[in-house]
Amino acid sequence: MISWSDFNTRQPELARSGAGLLYHFGVGLAFLATVRADGGPRLHPMCPLLTDTGLYAFIVPSPKQRDLHRDGRYAMHSFPLEDNEDAFYLSGVASHVSHRQTRERLARQFADERSDFAVPPPDEEQHLFEFQVQAAMLTRTTGHGDPRPQHTIWRSA
Repeated sequence: MISWSDFNTRQPELARSGAGLLYHFGVGLAFLATVRADGGPRLHPMCPLLTDTGLYAFIVPSPKQRDLHRDGRYAMHSFPLEDNEDAFYLSGVASHVSHRQTRERLARQFADERSDFAVPPPDEEQHLFEFQVQAAMLTRTTGHGDPRPQHTIWRSA
């Protein structure tokens, strides 16, 4: 398992393409799957934050936040596009980030990315998580219903 920064160093084209899909709508948007206490999957939309150092997200007080504290395993998938079925998928383990300066820097980034909507920085109840990358898949298509999508798959050693 590696950080987004290391993933970007090892797989720059895959990371660049993936970041483009995660930020396709101007801000980070993805679906986040977590593991419920009974072992079942839970899926919700969320807002990833990409930086030079990592892949992060502020998670509101919720079952999803409790899932990540209890069992950090996750899968993340970019939002669907209008014109094709291109997609980016990640999986790995998330961990809570309590470092004050990191949290403040990312809270500013979160608000800055959403300045057109006057979104305030996340409050203390929204816990910051870093998402380590274990596997990634980029799918490229020629449009909706492409019978031969092209998949690029990467797994950490």
